[in-house]
Order: sequence, then C-alpha cells, then structure tokens
Amino acid sequence: MPLLPLNDQNLPYPDTIHPIVVHFVIAMVFFAYFCDVAGYLSRNHRMFEVSWWNLVVASVAVFVAVIFGEFEAGLAQPYAAAQPALDWHTVNGWSISAILVAITAWRGIIRVRDPLKIPVFYLGAATFLMCLVCLQIYLGDLIDWVYGLHTVPVVEAAKQGLLK
Repeated sequence: MPLLPLNDQNLPYPDTIHPIVVHFVIAMVFFAYFCDVAGYLSRNHRMFEVSWWNLVVASVAVFVAVIFGEFEAGLAQPYAAAQPALDWHTVNGWSISAILVAITAWRGIIRVRDPLKIPVFYLGAATFLMCLVCLQIYLGDLIDWVYGLHTVPVVEAAKQGLLK
C-alpha cells in the first residue's frame, strides 16, 4: 500500500515531474553545444562561457530528472510492450548523466587551461553526447506518445488487467 494516495495517473502528485525537469536539461545541453560550436567557428570566446555555465547547471539538473524518472517509472506499471523502451530509456538516462558530468569536468579543465579556445576532440565528444540525447528524446517520446505510461486510459487499462 502506497504511503500517499495515487491519482488517476498513478502518481502521488498532480502530474509527471520528470518531463518538466528533463526538458530543461535537454534545452541546456543543446544550447551549450550550440554555443561551443558557434564559439569555435566564430572564435568568440564569450560563447564558451555561456556553454560552460549551461553545462554546470545541466549536470546538476540531470540527476533531478533521473531521480524523478526512476520514481515515476516505478509507479508506471509498464506492460510488456512498453518495457523494452522503458529499460533502454533508463540505461541511456544514467549513461547520459555520467557522460554529461564527465564532459562538464573536461570542459572545466579546458576552461581553466585556456578559456579562449576548445579542442576539436572536445567537440567530437559533445557531438556524441548530443546523439545520445537525441536517442533519449526518441525513447521518451515512445514511452509517452506510443505506450502512454502515466496517461489516464493506460493506467485504467492496467488496473483492470487489460494490459499484459
């Protein structure tokens, strides 16, 4: 028996929090990447500073997103068809968290050593991170728009035993 009563979305609060926080993280990672590429191409070192602070905040916020994602996934009662997408979304989310923190640390070292430029190898790693984020967006869309976890009709169908 849950400590708090669950609503019609199978949540103890009015709506899912994970998507709100994760969209914030996605926007910050995309903007940091854009600023690094623009700064690299234009040689405008001020763009690197914007990128740095976006990465720092995203590195903290990503763990809030993952924590709420884990909590809400645990309450979702996923059915068999949705489980693989949810599993890959979970693994990829934890991977992105670790890679984002590593890239942020690397970016911090680059910033201390020479704040006026970034190496092309760093941009390659950031591009890899962007690819993982795009995959994560796809998996999140599957979970929400295709499998409908935490939507009222799917929660009701699961409670009635209609989903296996």
